[in-house]
Amino acid sequence: MKKTGKVLSMILAGAVVLSMAGCSGSGSGSETTAAGSETTAAGGETTAAGAETTAAGGEDAKAPEGEAADKETYKVGICQLVQHDALDAATKGFIDALKEELGDAVTFDEQNAQGDSNTCSTIINNFVSGEVDLILANATPALQAAQAGTNEIPILGTSVTEYGVALGIDDFSGTVGGNISGTSDLAPLDEQAAMLNELFPDAKKVGLLYCSAEANSQYQVDTVKAALEGMGYTCEYYSFSDSNDLSTIATKASSECEVIYIPTDNTAASATEIIDNICRPAGIPIIVGEEGMCRGCGVATLSISYYDLGVGTGKMAAKILKGESDISQMPIEYAPQFTKKYNKTICDSLGIQIPDGYEAIEE
Repeated sequence: MKKTGKVLSMILAGAVVLSMAGCSGSGSGSETTAAGSETTAAGGETTAAGAETTAAGGEDAKAPEGEAADKETYKVGICQLVQHDALDAATKGFIDALKEELGDAVTFDEQNAQGDSNTCSTIINNFVSGEVDLILANATPALQAAQAGTNEIPILGTSVTEYGVALGIDDFSGTVGGNISGTSDLAPLDEQAAMLNELFPDAKKVGLLYCSAEANSQYQVDTVKAALEGMGYTCEYYSFSDSNDLSTIATKASSECEVIYIPTDNTAASATEIIDNICRPAGIPIIVGEEGMCRGCGVATLSISYYDLGVGTGKMAAKILKGESDISQMPIEYAPQFTKKYNKTICDSLGIQIPDGYEAIEE
């Protein structure tokens, strides 16, 4: 009789356990272990200790605002449009700043699109499917690809001149909203025009050399053209669609103009040797939008530090990843200072005297 009672007790206890398990199950194929606090369901996995969420939908599984600080590791995807001094410096500054803030907790997937906008889109899609925690879009086409690729993963742009132009935002107020923010490399364009006037007051015609495929380049040359025409110069556009016709257009500009202005244009920045080999033998000086281009083909520039710009972007990223800031409310940040710089080698070869107040670019 006692033995039968024990058997019945064991059967009842087992039934209770099975009943509890059935109530707590979340669906087909789900498993819960209290020690690991790990749940796997319908292709998704949540690990409480690592605060990492992956779901079949991908982007919907990003940690809510305020929970990112609990996460142990972060993966950041970097899409850089092309390799040249300015963009390289911005990427380096970003990585250095984020490593300083997060140490070994952050890893980077660094990709270069080699100047191809379509490749930017492929890179961004891979980042989205790989569920990175944040995307750095270095240069305007990379930012545009990121905007098209995800509205969930935080995106920070850098080396982007004007966000309203880049993203098609009318009456841009300084904050993009949604999942995008970043830093701008916009220098005072009226001051760049004034620099050209300071160095070449007797010139009559200025050629504006830029890539027509870059929206922010068009914005810059339009602004500089208006400023220069207000000073009495005649200005003419010399646009090229890509690096294949750059040589032809640069040759035309150097034969028709006394001075050339090139904005912060990525295609031109990656081909400064070609431009220098055409314009310097023709005796045509070039005012450029940033230091790396000036080192390659320019006589002078009013430029920012792209490394410092990247550092500022990295600090923004750290705040987002740690849950300290809401990206939708973060305004675009700008470089704090600009420096007049000149290329001594090119100036000497063209016989150009640079006035006081300019800093020589280090070779």
